[in-house]
Amino acid sequence: MTGPPPKVRVPLLVAELPTLDRLAPYLERIDRSRWYSNFGPLVQELEQRLAASFQRGGRRAPTVVTVGNGTVGIELALRALDLPPNAPVLVPALTFVATANAVLSAGLRPVVWDVDPDSWLLTPESADEAAAEFPIRAVVPVATYGCPQDTQGWTRFHARTGIPVVIDAAAGFGNQTDCGPTCSIFSLHATKPLAAGEGGFVVTRDAKLARAVRQLSNFGINLTDPKSAPIGAVTMIGTNGKMSEYHAAVGLASLDAWPENSVRRRALYQSYTESIRAIPGLRTTWQQAPDDCVRSVCCLLLDSARRRNRVESMLDSLGIGTRRWYLPLLDRHPAFAHMAHRPTPVAYDLAERLLGIPFHLNLDAASRAEVVAGLTAVA
Repeated sequence: MTGPPPKVRVPLLVAELPTLDRLAPYLERIDRSRWYSNFGPLVQELEQRLAASFQRGGRRAPTVVTVGNGTVGIELALRALDLPPNAPVLVPALTFVATANAVLSAGLRPVVWDVDPDSWLLTPESADEAAAEFPIRAVVPVATYGCPQDTQGWTRFHARTGIPVVIDAAAGFGNQTDCGPTCSIFSLHATKPLAAGEGGFVVTRDAKLARAVRQLSNFGINLTDPKSAPIGAVTMIGTNGKMSEYHAAVGLASLDAWPENSVRRRALYQSYTESIRAIPGLRTTWQQAPDDCVRSVCCLLLDSARRRNRVESMLDSLGIGTRRWYLPLLDRHPAFAHMAHRPTPVAYDLAERLLGIPFHLNLDAASRAEVVAGLTAVA
């Protein structure tokens, strides 16, 4: 093929952020307060509303600590555990690079492990196997493509082993409804179903961990415990990982729209994938997940690498966006080549056949029909 690539007519992803009319009341509050960062009133309100959304079954709501982004949230949660330098931390082979970046930035050593063939997740059972082979000091299971981790299973794992479990639930808001035995971290990046443009938050029922994450996000400055050190003194090496009032404003407006948008996402995914499943001769496998899962992306698992490549080429020729989400696998990136790992045959097989296709709330019926027609052409 020569010449410039075809123009993308059906984009893979379109961010869904609040319109000005939804956002304006929060921006007006910033103008009135003149408080722009450093744990302002909108940040506090966002934390309270998010915490209330995790309240289940009569249990008290967990604590939410907002941060500048989801990656720094994972890093600070791991640093708050006060693990020995270079301690091994279990991570899945199939995840976004931010998972490994956060572990390394926390001064720890990722250990890459295989995933479940049906859910595509790192599971408590596989973590048991890893802990029998490596002196694992923490686990970072991922809510892959937003699909939730088994928090009850991880709670039992933690009770058996004492190993902390820091769930990377970046795209899992609405699905990962419990923080697990240690904590869960969510992203509010512009591409996530609940978006603030940029940002993230840590959810935990461990008050000590929450205090440590908040202090670490503010350069490690002691602001709450005059008995341990003078107020204003740095008692731990932190960073500037706070959320601004502007991002909190966008997050609050997104949260206002969440009930409507989550219903629309579920309905769109169901209708879209039913059309794809009905294509004669197209053999696809789908990630095992709860029926009410709020999807962030749409990933096909084709029947062979050859078919994946043909589908990718066909959709590209039609100006339809695609992406090999989370690929290459974690240990295949040059910067991560030194990480410890064992063979990951399941993740390797998935990597050969996975392909992300367009999915977002702006995907109208005509665009969906174009995607289905392109898939039909290579079935």
